[in-house]
Amino acid sequence: MNKQNKKIIILGSTGSVGRQTVDVARAYSVTVEGIAAYQNIHCLEEQIRLMHPRFCAVLHEEAAKDLSVRTADTDTKIVSGQEGLLQMIEASGADMAFNSIMGRAGLEPTLAAIHRGMDIALANKETLVCAGELVMQAAKENRVKILPVDSEHSAIFQCLLAGKREEVKRLILTASGGPFFGRTKDELRGISKEQALKHPTWSMGQKISIDSATMMNKGFEIIEACHLFGLSADKVDVIVHRESIIHSMVEFTDGCVMAQMGLPDMRSCIRYALFYPDRCVYQGESLDLTTLGKLTFYSPDEDTFSLLPLARRAFQTGGLLPCVLNAANEAAVDLFLHDQIEFMDIFDIVTKVVQTYPNSENPTLFEIMQADKEVRSAVKEGMLK
Repeated sequence: MNKQNKKIIILGSTGSVGRQTVDVARAYSVTVEGIAAYQNIHCLEEQIRLMHPRFCAVLHEEAAKDLSVRTADTDTKIVSGQEGLLQMIEASGADMAFNSIMGRAGLEPTLAAIHRGMDIALANKETLVCAGELVMQAAKENRVKILPVDSEHSAIFQCLLAGKREEVKRLILTASGGPFFGRTKDELRGISKEQALKHPTWSMGQKISIDSATMMNKGFEIIEACHLFGLSADKVDVIVHRESIIHSMVEFTDGCVMAQMGLPDMRSCIRYALFYPDRCVYQGESLDLTTLGKLTFYSPDEDTFSLLPLARRAFQTGGLLPCVLNAANEAAVDLFLHDQIEFMDIFDIVTKVVQTYPNSENPTLFEIMQADKEVRSAVKEGMLK
């Protein structure tokens, strides 16, 4: 399909990745059929007036009413709630859905877009963490592509083109190490929210910034990589690369390692997913290797950042545990962001929940959603008593 004719919807359009997707779509005159967000109506109104989408879904129903009044002079139809979002996906007629909705909330829209026959540009880790087997099977049955937008998985996707899948020895996910690289558990006690949100290289939303600080994001990325690329967890390694220039690597059976490099800018991953299998022409800033000085690599401290190995074990055990891991983490991070628990409590809460929640093999979507709801309630009620 010619890139000028491609039609997309952007789910989570007011978040960091969503806004960058809007930038790319406008730069390349891509038709945006629909946008969706929770309640940031000021940003949504701006996007409506810039791109003139046919639909805009607002999850918060009162905010949707306000936006309808503010955009009454436009041709964009405002729909509200989860039902409205799913209706927009069904009616949009788009070829591709860019999904950067935060957290488990991105799962149902992903499945809806897959069943509608849309290719998925996925920037939502939790979709595959919670229900990777169901999502990948649905994509296969509906013959749609899932193209990763996370910088690490986009890098692996590109590096894999250098060889056959049976020639892959291991995937190597790179991690910035977050704001607390090199610190011990004792040094992490008393960490403030402001300190945890200060990422050294990437500009991200609050939730994913905290996940980077705990390194839970890399645990999620291990699970995501296993589903995307059909590999076991023991074939996915993590190394700390502070400069965030090498976005990830693939080692092949002959000992060769392919690395994808670039500036730390999500727009490059968005462009690649949007125009795959072609590459677009980009006139912006390029990577200048002569200015880098050096590239450094370290093994992650899995004793201090214990959620990383916990995520690996949850995936290896399977069943409901990856979903339970995600739900506990989302609930704990939310408590931390609202100053109700300490930073190190996130580690303790998530670990305890994963170790004690009753598992179930081959869960259905209903069972996954039920477990997600139960875990969130248990974490919040337990910490607020």
